[in-house]
Amino acid sequence: MPASAFLPRDFDPSRPLGLIAGKGQYPLLVAQAARDSGVPVRLIAFEGETSAELLALFPENERETILVGQLGKLLKTLTRFGCGSALMAGQITPRRLFKGLHPDFKAAQLLFSLKRRNAETIFGAIAAEIEKLGIAMLDARSFLDAHLPTAGNMTGGKFPIPDEYLAHGIAIARECARLDIGQGCVVRKGTVLAVEAFEGTDEMLRRAGQFKTEDALFVKTVKPAQDYRFDVPCFGLHTLDVMREAGIHAAALKSGSVILLDKPAILTRAHDWKIALLGFDDE
Repeated sequence: MPASAFLPRDFDPSRPLGLIAGKGQYPLLVAQAARDSGVPVRLIAFEGETSAELLALFPENERETILVGQLGKLLKTLTRFGCGSALMAGQITPRRLFKGLHPDFKAAQLLFSLKRRNAETIFGAIAAEIEKLGIAMLDARSFLDAHLPTAGNMTGGKFPIPDEYLAHGIAIARECARLDIGQGCVVRKGTVLAVEAFEGTDEMLRRAGQFKTEDALFVKTVKPAQDYRFDVPCFGLHTLDVMREAGIHAAALKSGSVILLDKPAILTRAHDWKIALLGFDDE
């Protein structure tokens, strides 16, 4: 049985996986799950971004720390580690993509070649450079199948948002994602309270919390042509904390697409806090 439904058919589990790790718990979950499935993992960390906890899991000869922007060093490290595949997990602080970047010659060449410079074009170009080496860029959901939303109310019981308002929230989130504004929104009884943009999920939830939030719904989805190699929306315990602070007690998450960062812990805490979490499908 394959280690994950998101791995390519020709995936070779004997060759090292190069884990390109940003912030937070996400890369930690990937490292643990990949190792549990028997895949050797090598870590490429970013100075000032990757957690010390993750670094401590790797001996010095199985990890490398680089500055954000050192593309040449990233490519050389993947080659030196003999990686057959690579996976990007965890956010890089958005401002670092525009300020505080340390581009080496290879990165400068890449940036100069881009007509539009945003997270999607930059990471897409980096993925293309990695694949030129014969290293497969994996779907970033790989190994985390058990941490994805399933259809229905995952916290049990009847979902508190009526179907018509749920459908409205999903439609708004999908349209925002289609227009590349953001991947989330907060609605209440047919009214849009907030949409997610560059500021991120937490700030959107806090803005929504300034209004009446009884019966409010947070919806998280993906773009129609989501590139799962580097752009996977996540929902973690911190998001749940912010929802509670904002007085929002229901969320709808795209099934199989939004990563729950430690699903068992999230569902337990959501149940305790009476926050309903629903997985929804396309239809």
